[in-house]
Amino acid sequence: MKLTVKDLKGQDQGELEVRLDLIDNGRGTQAVHETVVAQRANRRRGTACTKTMGEVAGTGKKPWRQKGTGRARAGSFQSPLWRGGGVVFGPKPRDFSKKVNQSTRRLALRKALSERLQAGDVLVVDDLKMPSPKTRELAAVLRALDLPRSVLLVTEEMDANLRLAARNLPGVELVTGGDLNVYQALKPAKLVFTRGAFAQVEQRLQG
Repeated sequence: MKLTVKDLKGQDQGELEVRLDLIDNGRGTQAVHETVVAQRANRRRGTACTKTMGEVAGTGKKPWRQKGTGRARAGSFQSPLWRGGGVVFGPKPRDFSKKVNQSTRRLALRKALSERLQAGDVLVVDDLKMPSPKTRELAAVLRALDLPRSVLLVTEEMDANLRLAARNLPGVELVTGGDLNVYQALKPAKLVFTRGAFAQVEQRLQG
């Protein structure tokens, strides 16, 4: 497979040969699922906490005597049936993180990129370095490349001007080729790689 390389004005600058071994069959689908689930789970902080009946502050006094009042018997003000009482089976702090081994993550990323390449959702540019950290200049570049609002920019190394220019554009995310993960590769409508970043990702997946 060959990809057309463009400059920041949208003009063709040759072709790039894809050396990545693409996955055409259903292999890797489960790896993508497991990796995305793990990445989303690892984002959860797990700090939700409620108090049980034994943790709620209150007195040990019996609300009223056991018999003779005509009301249902009650033994504690901390009862879950009462307002201000404890919570039954409520959330407690916990760790939601999941572990996925390296070979599974590599297979998942290769599968995700194979799908995006075959769908024509990947664009390669010569470079993405910005002369100044101005959002309107990056917005003009995205318009020249005819890109949608949802786009992931993948560079070989983080450029300060590009990072500052991209942070005010909704739907635009910036990442380096060494940090690209499966969820980032699947989420946006288009992926924009620099030559160096694409070679960096290919080297990661071949390793």
